[in-house]
Amino acid sequence: MGLFERFMGGGQDESEERAGGVEPRHVTGAEFDTEILGSELPTVVDFWAEWCGPCHAIAPAVKELANEFDGRAVVAKLNADDYPDILSRYGIMGIPTLIYFKNGQEVDRVTGMTRYGVLKDKLERLLY
Repeated sequence: MGLFERFMGGGQDESEERAGGVEPRHVTGAEFDTEILGSELPTVVDFWAEWCGPCHAIAPAVKELANEFDGRAVVAKLNADDYPDILSRYGIMGIPTLIYFKNGQEVDRVTGMTRYGVLKDKLERLLY
């Protein structure tokens, strides 16, 4: 892990990743419609890329969402570089972008660095 990744808060070493907790689900383009849009639970998708420093910086907050909402919501990640058609479908112009879905419909989104409390509040509102 490089100095930049450490500074940005991403790129945990393997021992930290194995330490436990629920990870966000990594979905493919083929899974997006069924796993995200077809989910009975509210979902939030983190559109990210490996080269994106802010994406790595927000990753711990996304992981915390996955832990805190395990069984109550789906928290997923989709690699923006691999699925540009999905980014185009949702008009995503910058990453990280987190889109919140309920009943297969987009209900909210945030782009760029955002505090965990804001991300959590948006997801909590979808539970009711």
